Amino acid sequence: MELSDMAEEILETMWVHTVEEEKGHMELSVARGEPAIDELLKADYIKLAGEKLAFTEKGRGEGRAIVRRHRLAERLFTDILDIKKNLVHPVSCRFEHLLHEGIEENICILLGHPRTCPHGRAIPEGECCRKSREVIDKIISPLDKLKANQKGRVAYIHTKDPKRLQKLMAMGVLPGMTITLIQRFPSYVFQIGQSQFAVDKDLAEAIFIRLA
Repeated sequence: MELSDMAEEILETMWVHTVEEEKGHMELSVARGEPAIDELLKADYIKLAGEKLAFTEKGRGEGRAIVRRHRLAERLFTDILDIKKNLVHPVSCRFEHLLHEGIEENICILLGHPRTCPHGRAIPEGECCRKSREVIDKIISPLDKLKANQKGRVAYIHTKDPKRLQKLMAMGVLPGMTITLIQRFPSYVFQIGQSQFAVDKDLAEAIFIRLA
């Protein structure tokens, strides 16, 4: 069932209030008279006990997913699109409603499975994050750990510096691209497509490679 934007906003607010702030329930007065409350009750996402709203198991999972989409959108707009900070939240609120599971996972992979939003709040972990953690020690390695002439495909970029992320993306370092480490000293030189680039250790450490 596709929820209205307002219903999703209520679930997001409830998640922050009841899960992150550990208040257990949310007062009905916060959204009294809002038609989306009836929508959520009928869809079995929330339950009402007197003047208190609480998640059902189904609603808790949906609230978590909405928060994840919103905070990934914030990271995307901050790290990649360089949106001004005062615009990040309202723009992300609109964008999160457009994200579907496949797109959401692609954004998460592109951003290197970020753990927090730009405001420092935790991004709930997705299935792609769990899978990445399971295999990272076996088949994924940062570029600076590769040997000369070793190749693989870019798995993701992991850096908290938006400028570094933008610089690497401008070089064509994107998930799925084939990359070969040409040399390790005095700088790390890699080839991607028909182009070669030299980077320092900090940038090389940010590029994670799925080994061939």
